[in-house]
Amino acid sequence: MKTEKEWQETLTPEQFHVLREHGTERAGSSPLNYEKRTGTFHCAACGQALFTSDTKFESGTGWPSFWAPIRDAVATNVDRSHGMTRVEVHCAKCGGHLGHVFPDGPQPTGQRYCMNGVALQFEAGGN
Repeated sequence: MKTEKEWQETLTPEQFHVLREHGTERAGSSPLNYEKRTGTFHCAACGQALFTSDTKFESGTGWPSFWAPIRDAVATNVDRSHGMTRVEVHCAKCGGHLGHVFPDGPQPTGQRYCMNGVALQFEAGGN
């Protein structure tokens, strides 16, 4: 594990804000929201594979959305900040904040993993 100072030296200011300070990027600001190629989405902090492109869908929210993560790649906890209750999603390896999951996604899971694109890195290629 890295110290917060080491994370600041490793990540861009925007990545640090989202991944380490539980921030949110502006809707529609990530090019990954429009990524259509086959590949894998990794944690921008530690490189852990998180989502495959075959689970990505257009949610209309302005953030990259997926109906399921790669098995054991993410963890969740209840987030009661900002006067609401949500389920936060973070990287199971480094603990970086990725976004939130909501129960309004498509089948087969009915889940919408609404992720900050700045918290992800895309690697094109076979899943």
